[in-house]
Amino acid sequence: MILIDLLFTFMKIGLFSFGGGYGMLPLMEREVLEHGWMSSEQFVDFVAVSESTPGPIAINMATFIGSSQGGFLGAMFATLGVMIPSVIIILLIVAVFKGFLQSKIVSSALKGVKPVIVGLIFTTGVWLAVRNFLPNIGALSVEGFSLAPLLITVGLGAAYIGYKLLFRKNPSPILLIIASAIVGIIVF
Repeated sequence: MILIDLLFTFMKIGLFSFGGGYGMLPLMEREVLEHGWMSSEQFVDFVAVSESTPGPIAINMATFIGSSQGGFLGAMFATLGVMIPSVIIILLIVAVFKGFLQSKIVSSALKGVKPVIVGLIFTTGVWLAVRNFLPNIGALSVEGFSLAPLLITVGLGAAYIGYKLLFRKNPSPILLIIASAIVGIIVF
């Protein structure tokens, strides 16, 4: 029964989320918490872990949550669940609407959706920052404010800008991930 529950829950997340993995996070958190598959703190922690691993965040999250609830088969069912809606929609668009993207109406609609997707991603980033810096925000309390994540974020941001100004190029994302992991291990 858990396998079917994982499949349909993640299909719902994949079907009703827009903007990629970051746009899926609020719905995914709600569903995961309602099912009791993770605590809110575990969810936020795993978002951080998913950010530092290769691959799309939604698939990483689905695979981990499925694995924690149903082992290898749970991971497969949850991962397939989050992927199936997108695959079906893309196949339908390709098969039925070959000239779909050339349409002025569709082109205009896509231009209108782009700012919405940027807004969803920005909102998710703010949500993650607030949840990280103020873990008790749900209780409308600033108790438990953690200065360490804020200092790490500011420090890494300053290091990024310094590197970019000094070497006139962007630092390697791999180096940023490794530096963030080292700082996080030292501080926490």
